[in-house]
Amino acid sequence: MGIKSSKELVSEALSQIKTLTTSEALELVNKDKCNLIDLRDIRELEKTGRIENSHHIPRGMLEFWMDPDSPYFKEGKIDMNKEMVLFCAGGLRSALATKSLKEMGFEKISHVEGGFSQMKIAGFKVIK
Repeated sequence: MGIKSSKELVSEALSQIKTLTTSEALELVNKDKCNLIDLRDIRELEKTGRIENSHHIPRGMLEFWMDPDSPYFKEGKIDMNKEMVLFCAGGLRSALATKSLKEMGFEKISHVEGGFSQMKIAGFKVIK
């Protein structure tokens, strides 16, 4: 039994999750119909800025911060009635994270194709 490559894991995740284009994600944001969740490391945010009105949840803490039974749960950080739209720098970490939250039972969950790098081009407002 060999190990799965990260490429295989991402490919599997993409076949099981909802992927939004940057324009679809921007429309949800503009209509205030989603929580935009930035999974990038804090150093990435400091270096490149962040998307206005996004919530920062580091990828390593996502499952813990989103689990109401976890001591790390962030009460009130996310509006659980809205879709959660995850993104990272390029769309790979967010694909895996979206699959993980789906496996936890979250239903209104998706990720942005191309991540932060494409969101900047698509017209999301970046703040430093």
